[in-house]
Amino acid sequence: ARVVNGEDAIPYSWPWQISLQYEKDGEFRHTCGGTLIAPNWVMTAAHCISKSRTYQVVVGEYDMDAEEGSEQRIPVNSNDIFVHPKWISICAACGNDIALMKLSRAAELSNTVQLGCLPPAGEVLPNDYPCYISGWGRLYTNGPLPSKLQQAILPVVDNQHCNQKDWWGGVIRQNMICAGGDIRAGCNGDSGGPLNCKAADGRWEVHGIASFVSALGCNALKKPTVFTRLFCRCPRNNNNNNNFLFIPRPSGWAS
Repeated sequence: ARVVNGEDAIPYSWPWQISLQYEKDGEFRHTCGGTLIAPNWVMTAAHCISKSRTYQVVVGEYDMDAEEGSEQRIPVNSNDIFVHPKWISICAACGNDIALMKLSRAAELSNTVQLGCLPPAGEVLPNDYPCYISGWGRLYTNGPLPSKLQQAILPVVDNQHCNQKDWWGGVIRQNMICAGGDIRAGCNGDSGGPLNCKAADGRWEVHGIASFVSALGCNALKKPTVFTRLFCRCPRNNNNNNNFLFIPRPSGWAS
């Protein structure tokens, strides 16, 4: 997913946003976004991960064309990448599009590098709740990648509305969240990045991981960007017979 019809973010206003980069021809290239949830843990989308690639995470990034002094480039060992066990690579619409990456060293927290907060368990935002997508994804379908971090306001579309026949038509599951659907959307390169929503107490919380958009294009009408829904303080076993996303929480998971 990418940010379509967005704007340059204020520098470091989303300090938990990371750039996931893979090595090709001796250099690292941006492929997806993600969220720093503990000094040594990053959360991204499962579909961003390929076993054949070598990855690094960049925190403290804003303008990829400039060396700003705040960047920390941290390698990720292949054995420290954990994809959700129920993720099906040929079926993004099946859900569970989440992966955790343990960094080879802890990020140094600062004014430009902070941890993302996850929402309380069971919290479901109402229809039209204002949230923001952020990322370095393409500016439009098949368009260029921006150098500066982009943001766009994406109002939440509740699942009942999002599943209407002329919208996503029953594709959206309980462990997903829709946002946008007008002229603003996510696009290629934003995948794995956060859906940032402001809580009543003024804190920003990450309610979703950018997962997929319509095959019709990144800003297709009535096809909101779809995110993996997130909750914190997840139990180690899902014994309450619902379909929300519950995954084992590794040591160091932000709460």
